[in-house]
Parts: sequence; C-alpha cells; structure tokens
Amino acid sequence: MKPAMRTSNLFIFCLCLLSCAALAAPQSPNILFILCDDLGINDLHCYGRQDHRTPNLDRLANQGTRFTSAYCAQPICSPSRAAILTGKTPARLHLTTFLPGRPDCPAQKMLHPEIPLQLPLSEKLLPRYFKEAGYATAAIGKWHVGGEGFGPREHGFDLYHPGRVNTTPSATEGGKGEYDLTLATERFIESNRDRPFLIYLAHDTPHIPYDAQSERIEGNSKAFEPVYAAVIETLDDTVGRLMAKLEALNLATNTIVIFTSDNGGLHVPEWTHRRITHNTPYRAGKGFLFEGGLRVPLIVRWPGQVPAGRVLDSSVINTDWLPTLLDLAGQPLPTGLDGVSFAALLTGRTKAEKRSLFWHFPHYTNQGSRPGGAMREGDWMLIEFYDSDAVELYNLAADAGQRRDLATQEASRLTAMRAALAAWRREVGAAGNRPNPDFDPAQFRALYLNVDASRFDPATASMESWETMWNWRKGMDAAPKAARAKP
Repeated sequence: MKPAMRTSNLFIFCLCLLSCAALAAPQSPNILFILCDDLGINDLHCYGRQDHRTPNLDRLANQGTRFTSAYCAQPICSPSRAAILTGKTPARLHLTTFLPGRPDCPAQKMLHPEIPLQLPLSEKLLPRYFKEAGYATAAIGKWHVGGEGFGPREHGFDLYHPGRVNTTPSATEGGKGEYDLTLATERFIESNRDRPFLIYLAHDTPHIPYDAQSERIEGNSKAFEPVYAAVIETLDDTVGRLMAKLEALNLATNTIVIFTSDNGGLHVPEWTHRRITHNTPYRAGKGFLFEGGLRVPLIVRWPGQVPAGRVLDSSVINTDWLPTLLDLAGQPLPTGLDGVSFAALLTGRTKAEKRSLFWHFPHYTNQGSRPGGAMREGDWMLIEFYDSDAVELYNLAADAGQRRDLATQEASRLTAMRAALAAWRREVGAAGNRPNPDFDPAQFRALYLNVDASRFDPATASMESWETMWNWRKGMDAAPKAARAKP
C-alpha cells in the first residue's frame, strides 16, 4: 500500500473514531424551569383539586415524578427566588422578604431587619454555571431579586424577556401575560434547538391582581373562585403548548421540565380580591411558616431518567435546585452552598436522606404573619415566634393541618429542635429584629391577636368569617400607610 493511501486510510479511521465518540458521548440535557407566582399546593387537579382543570399538568405528572412534600425556601416571592438562583438560604443572603418589603408601623412589636434590595453581582447565579458548560440561557418573566443594574443580563442570562405583569384578556392573551411569555420561550427553544439550553420561565401567574378570558371564567363558574380557576386553566394551556413544542422539535426526551411555585397560595383576601384560593388540607398560605405557606407543587419530567407516574413524599426544598440541576447535567458541584443535590433521588438511584430543613422569616407580612422561624425534622415541624415566647410543635404525619400543638406534651423534643434552629441561625449569620420604639399594643391586638389569619380556612369559612377577614384586610392595608402619613 502506498504511503499516501495509508495516510488517507488512517485519517478516515480517525474521523470514524471521532464520530463514534461523539455519538457515544452523552448529550447535555436541556432545562426548562417553569416557576409560578403564589401557586398553591392544592391548585392543580393532579394534587386533588377537583374544581380546577389542569389536563396538561396532569399529563406532565403522569410522565414524570410529582412531589407532595416540596418546600419553598421562604413563603414569599423574592427570597424564595433568590434561593433557587443561588443555592443559598435567604437567611445567609439577608434577603428574607419581598422587595422592597412591608414598611414598619406601630402595629409591630419588632422592627424588620434591613434587607439588601438586590442580589449582589458577586453572587454567582444559575446562568453563569450553565454558560460555563456551553448552555444558552434565558430568563423570561418575573425577576424581583434586583432592579436596574442587577437584572438577569447583569447576572449572566443571555436573553431577558420581562413580558408584562398584567394584560387585558383577549383571544390571544390571558390576564397575566402568559401567552407572551410562552411565545418568547418557544422562540428561544427554536433558536437554540441544536445546543443545550437553560430557560428560567417565571410566570406572574396567579399572583393578584389577576383576570382571564371570559369564556374560561364562564367555564369555571362552579369553581371556588371562577376567575382564579380560569387563570389556572390558562397556565395549564401554556404548559401544554410548551410540551407540544418540545415534542415537535424532538427535544422532549432530552429536556428536563420542572414545574413549581415560589411559595404557597394566598388564602386571605387581598387587594380587591375577596377570595382567592385555599390550601386544603394545610394551614394558612403565602406569607406564613405553616404548611400552606411552605408547601409547593413540584413536578419533574425527564423521559427515561426520572421515573414516570411516581409520587414522592420525600422532603426537598427549592434551595436545592442549583446543585441538583448541575448534578443532572453532569457538571461539578460548587462548594459553599446551603442547597444539596437530590438528583439521585429524582432519578431513582437512591432513597431520600434524612435531613432537617430550616426557615428564618423575621418579618410581619401583608398576609398577617409575624416574625418567626421554623424547622422540619422527620414528621415534626416546630414554629417559633420572634416577637413573643410562643413556640408550637406539630406532628405532620398525624396532623397535616397543624391544628394540635404538641409543645407541652413533647417538651424534650421541642427543646432540642429549638436549640438546633438557634444554632442554624448563628451558622448562617441570620439578621434579627429590634424592639419597635413606636409600638402600639392596641393596633397589634387588632391585627394579630383578635384575628389570627393563620386559622382562617377559606374552604369552610362562613359568610360572617369572610366579612371579618375583609374588615381585617382593610386595617392591615391601612396600618403602614397611616404610619408613613405621620408628620
């Protein structure tokens, strides 16, 4: 054989080896992370809500794994989102309530700790990790972890499409800009179909104020709240569109789809909405450290990798998403995070590891909660109130609705858990409260003692109870406004 022919054959052989290696190399999975705003654990049909129609999300759950004990890092938007994007607990970030936060007022025993009004650029967020791995990245929809100079582009996303928070429902749009966000997502998928992509799709749905197409409202006339049910149905429709797009482009098999919420559903009247949703069987909702505020829906689909039709009761928290997604994508895990990867649990390689979860929420909220902390250890949930000596303890396995406080019966367990919660706060450098020099006991009694908003159950409330809550809402909204109006 001539030397030139041998060289040519060798070249062809090497090309074949390289081609085979490329075919054998695992392709990095795409990631579509769909985050809702105030969507409750009880809002989807596949979670048991009979008066809500969510056929596409039900199908997503059947094709993947649905979690029943998934938790947010904070029962309110900005800190929960910060935890997802950084893998760090809100207490460590000192970003512990929504931006800019509820103003201090005389109805509070304690002052809120100061919070930063943004995630600093020194924090490495989700997109920067994935850009280093060759991903195209997009943030579509709500941001709410920083203003000008601290937006998605500054934090590493290639594309940012904010959309509009509220829109006029029409034949082509819903009341929360859902279809505009979906269209932007579809376009990004199409543009990056030949390379791995990470999409952080953060809907404003179903945060108040909300509206929906009239035909959907009419079709949900028998629901607990017809307009809210129509908004949920609209959200479900957009998820169906994205599922169809992935399938049409032959991307479904290699795309991890995550569907979840930033915190629990809003169970009290707020703004002009007299009723919104209920988080049955769990207590309270958005803004509270009870289960209705902390538990969120979570569905994960990755065909062939995440088992289909599985329901898991294992406790996970959304601080875990950054390391989990990196792990699923085969990327190295960073150090210095509070979140831990549950990729092996997701893919069925291991069972859930025993682990305690912690929350630090030193704020009074628009929903009527008071500063506090919480800890879940196994079936036990401890809640501590910072503006009093009160502490409550519940066995969630026997009492999911947190109606029976076992603090006195389980004194030794309570002491140990309270000490663990305090030690965790010291470890993360949590910021505390200071006494309010302008404290008005009468206002505090009217807003937080005479009416305990955490005990209000929208699903069973009488008309009298609803009227009480509506009057309470007026006082809650007026309190900080009156304080700001003082000379």
